[in-house]
Amino acid sequence: MAENVFLFIPNIIGYMRIVLALAAFYFMRTNYILTAFCYLLSGFLDAFDGHAARHYNQSTKFGAMLDQLTDRLALMCFCIGLSVLYPDYYFFFQLNCALDIASHWLHLHQSNLSGRTSHKLIDLSGNPILRIYYTSKPVLFIMCCGNEMFFGMLYLLYFAEGPKLLLDMGLYRLLMYISLPIMLLKALISLIHLITASKNMVAIDMAERSKSKDEF
Repeated sequence: MAENVFLFIPNIIGYMRIVLALAAFYFMRTNYILTAFCYLLSGFLDAFDGHAARHYNQSTKFGAMLDQLTDRLALMCFCIGLSVLYPDYYFFFQLNCALDIASHWLHLHQSNLSGRTSHKLIDLSGNPILRIYYTSKPVLFIMCCGNEMFFGMLYLLYFAEGPKLLLDMGLYRLLMYISLPIMLLKALISLIHLITASKNMVAIDMAERSKSKDEF
């Protein structure tokens, strides 16, 4: 019997992430607890689709693209909602989305042109920051979760402070402050992504042009 890639376990997890994200966007103005739960759970499940793909030997190009699109579009849509709640900071949300999408798209495209089977398979002799980011699973997990936590807590803060903790500070504000450096560091890594991928794309162009000239 032929395999149905659409029904592979990691892809089913991906569909669950999309449903959760859509629910979060739909209830964003009316139910902040449900929205935060769905959005953060969708982001949390991102840590499991890759494990499932490796465990069940179900790594596919469709699954990799589904994962990338879900990550990028979920953050973009959530930031659109945040820009409505925090109109004074709309430029920050626009800049964050643009940097996130541009850096990952160019990095993924450059990886494909380089013949790599995954955007996470990088040249270990390349940028040391990207090497650590992609080869250390704890670092990657902390960076991704911390980034999602920042935007999730920022959203919750619009409606409430959360349970009071130290110095009468609410839980949501405390978690936002804790995750703020992670969000900024991830934005810096995205910028490094963009610059490194741009240089690699130019290197591919120059190699192809040199080869073309040698053929004449």
